[in-house]
Amino acid sequence: MSPQSTGTGALITSTSDFSTWAGRQSPAELAEPFTYVVDLGGRLRLAPRRSEHVACAGGAAVLGAGEITFVREADRWEVSEVSNQSTGYCPDVTSWPAVARALDRIPLGHPARFTYEVVFRRCTRCAEHNIVREADFVCVFCGSELPTTWNVDASRIETDLRSRSHGD
Repeated sequence: MSPQSTGTGALITSTSDFSTWAGRQSPAELAEPFTYVVDLGGRLRLAPRRSEHVACAGGAAVLGAGEITFVREADRWEVSEVSNQSTGYCPDVTSWPAVARALDRIPLGHPARFTYEVVFRRCTRCAEHNIVREADFVCVFCGSELPTTWNVDASRIETDLRSRSHGD
């Protein structure tokens, strides 16, 4: 099966798909991270780094999202770095098992966990999304304390934005 693109990220379901897709990328592109999502079917989708994760997923809900870097080791491709860095979906660090399963299904070798973890929290006071740095659970927008457990429901992001823009 060859990589598919339906206005979303390229669907990668096998090493053959990945090799075909990688062969279409320039050496400069392959040296940078790519945008990825793991769709609800547990499949990996890839897009250029500057692509929005939501566009890569075709606007659908996902099991995981972030940035991923590949390296050619001997005669095979492997993941050298992978994160959950996606401000479109704000996935929790607990999304790693879904990402690992998607990579294992192809199969592509990968690290044992995210090589860079981003902690996202939604402020319960102002509804803004925050990146928590150095375990400082304080909203950068309003100064309120942030929850210590993940609370960003990506399906609510668009609803929240609409209601704020309409003054609801």
